Amino acid sequence: MTMAKMSVAELEQFLHIEFPQAFSAGDIAIESVDGQSCLLRQRYSDRMLRPGGTVSGPTLMTLADLAMYVVLLSAIGPIGLAVTTNLNINFLRKGQPGRDVLAAARLLKLGKRLAVGEVSLLSGTSPDPIAHVTSTYSIPTT
Repeated sequence: MTMAKMSVAELEQFLHIEFPQAFSAGDIAIESVDGQSCLLRQRYSDRMLRPGGTVSGPTLMTLADLAMYVVLLSAIGPIGLAVTTNLNINFLRKGQPGRDVLAAARLLKLGKRLAVGEVSLLSGTSPDPIAHVTSTYSIPTT
């Protein structure tokens, strides 16, 4: 089993300082990390909705990208310049208004320069994903 190089508390502190525009609004919480997977929760807000009353694509993409960043940092440590090189999202069903969105991310492959992972986005307590994401991150040389 892989040991996380950053704990939930360390990741939250790092993100508050290094990436406040994505993390400091207080609507996203890191629930768990273990160096291979993580779980993030975005608390429901009416700002998440698009016309028609469904959770918007930009909301889901942002949460998925942040979840991949968190799981990657938990595996490699505080390397802030790791960046997304690819993100592919498949919207599977409507995200329900009034429910938090959960992002369950896991690393599929962690190399020296690239990491590949996937994220399942869930609405509330439903086990059926509302979106599936695959993503690749570039890891800078240190």
